[in-house]
Amino acid sequence: MDLFSNLALGFGVALTLKNLFYCFIGALFGTLIGVLPGIGPLATIAMLLPITFHLEPTGALIMLAGIFYGAQYGGSTTAILVNLPGESSSVVTALDGYQMARQGRAGVALATAALASFFAGCVATIVIAVAAPALSRMALLFGPPEFTALMLMGLVAAVVLATGSIVASI
Repeated sequence: MDLFSNLALGFGVALTLKNLFYCFIGALFGTLIGVLPGIGPLATIAMLLPITFHLEPTGALIMLAGIFYGAQYGGSTTAILVNLPGESSSVVTALDGYQMARQGRAGVALATAALASFFAGCVATIVIAVAAPALSRMALLFGPPEFTALMLMGLVAAVVLATGSIVASI
């Protein structure tokens, strides 16, 4: 029951008119910048970060989230229309979306990408909200030995998955 009360509190804050405006402006600017090939969501956030300096923290975070989602969708726009994925996450969109655009169904491809992005964002938010308490309890159990073991496991995995010289992969 605590999860639902926290979600209701979060939606109550996020769905105010001012915060919805910040989200809309962030998504609009993020989409406009994200359409440029080669500029992914992180570069877009880095470029547009100064416009959030004068906002209160909640509004700034909401605007940054809008910028991120807008830039992510903007990358799929160029992937669909000109077969030029702006970031690695738009490569698969370019495969099917560009073929649909060549058949005259670009609007359907863009709408499908937008709806899929919205659905995935909603599902991911719910999964994170449900899994966060268990993950935070587990993260607090990590100490120096566990971090060292995790680092060593990552290095071993990098060496095992590397191609070519093992010495060069270290």
